[in-house]
Amino acid sequence: MKALKKLTGETVIYGMPSIIGRFLNWWLNPLWTYIFLDQVNLGIIANIYAYVAFLFVILTYGMETGFFRFASKEKDSTKVFSTSFISLAFTSLLFLLVVLIWTPDIASAIQLDGMETYIKIMGITIAFDVLSTLPFARLRLQHRPVKFAIIKFVNIGINIGFNIIFLVALPYFAKQFPSGIIDQLYKPDFGIGYIFLANMIATLVTFIMLIPYMKLALVFDAVLWKKMLSYSFPILIVGITGMINQNIDKILLPNLLPDEAEPLKQLGIYAASFKMAVILNMFIQAFRFAFEPFFFSRKNDDNDKTMYVLVMKYFAIFGFIIFLFLSSFIDLFKFIIAPPYREGIVIVPIVLMANLFMGLYFTLSLWYKLSDKTHYGAYMGIMGSVITLLINIIFIPHLGYFASAWAILTCFVSMVVVSYFLGRKHYPIKYDVRNFLFYFFVSILLFGIYWMVRTETNPHFWLAIIINILFLAIIVVKEKNEIYRLIKTE
Repeated sequence: MKALKKLTGETVIYGMPSIIGRFLNWWLNPLWTYIFLDQVNLGIIANIYAYVAFLFVILTYGMETGFFRFASKEKDSTKVFSTSFISLAFTSLLFLLVVLIWTPDIASAIQLDGMETYIKIMGITIAFDVLSTLPFARLRLQHRPVKFAIIKFVNIGINIGFNIIFLVALPYFAKQFPSGIIDQLYKPDFGIGYIFLANMIATLVTFIMLIPYMKLALVFDAVLWKKMLSYSFPILIVGITGMINQNIDKILLPNLLPDEAEPLKQLGIYAASFKMAVILNMFIQAFRFAFEPFFFSRKNDDNDKTMYVLVMKYFAIFGFIIFLFLSSFIDLFKFIIAPPYREGIVIVPIVLMANLFMGLYFTLSLWYKLSDKTHYGAYMGIMGSVITLLINIIFIPHLGYFASAWAILTCFVSMVVVSYFLGRKHYPIKYDVRNFLFYFFVSILLFGIYWMVRTETNPHFWLAIIINILFLAIIVVKEKNEIYRLIKTE
């Protein structure tokens, strides 16, 4: 129980900048919808950031997880950090050089002609974001959450601050003083480019703040590097497949929808609605920040498996609470985004459940990292990617972004099922499956009842309140004894 309490404490500390930051950044999405009423703009943003997500995973090539593993295993953690950082620095700077030299060709290849400046800005952003991953990982491994949180908060503040400056303040003052300096500096035609510029500024400042904590020894151990690559390569495959599962739809939608369907417009609507499910992602990300270094440090603890059962159980319960709450009050939350984007809110419950299963998959799949069988993670990731790609490719031309929402849900449900049965064989943990299925079906039943009664003109919020209170009451009654023991156990 002490282990569980430690996990909870670290989740709060590490997750605070993630949860608060992602919540604050989440408000940028509604801001963008009200500023850029033409949905095509958000479609372009979503499309570019989808490519960015893929490139980030490729350029880190599993080194963050590899660093956690070998820094805990090797006697000289400085050598591990230096070797992995030099590797990332070389590949990142090479990538940046390629982007800056061949920008027009890259823009043409991804059908973003005329947006070369955006690509250069995001190339710089990606390179320095990758270089920041290992210093952040080192702070986590050294249990320095305060420094970690401060730097994260600065990054968040700068990004949000410059978004407001570029998109709200400068246009306002340029309009008020048409012959002033601001009017000369502000370029309305740059549009969504200011979003990418704000991101780049925040990334560069973050990297500068991390320099004092790098303590680079300039030691490169080729033998160690090969071991780290061997360990991390399956993690890279897992990362790429993860990006396929989460972001390939934002690349495929503009390419698979016919021109008359206005694909970038549809992508903008989809992206705005997809963001509505990010509250559940906040919890998943916060959980990951604390859990990954924590489980490596406690690998030999005899009580590990009991802890994993409890963590899985309450992670699932909390996830179902969020799912039911957001899904049943979606007609209230929809007013956060501008009217041109609201038609896509019907996919939010699907994406919420998909995100919940994504979190369950991460929690459930610790077995392949703990048993050093990371290749299984690659196999499951590939399986999920095949499912995602097939559903998107086959159904997007007919169902549009509905196909993408169902694809991500089908993908993660399948991966959870496969991971559970593989885990039983290679690292058996007696998860409370019956309890999980009970809460799953109860939450789906309550949601179904509400959704059948609800109409667009009459959302019946009174029913939403009742089913949420009922679900919480069921949890309290069913779990009250165990919750009491958790609170009282030292």
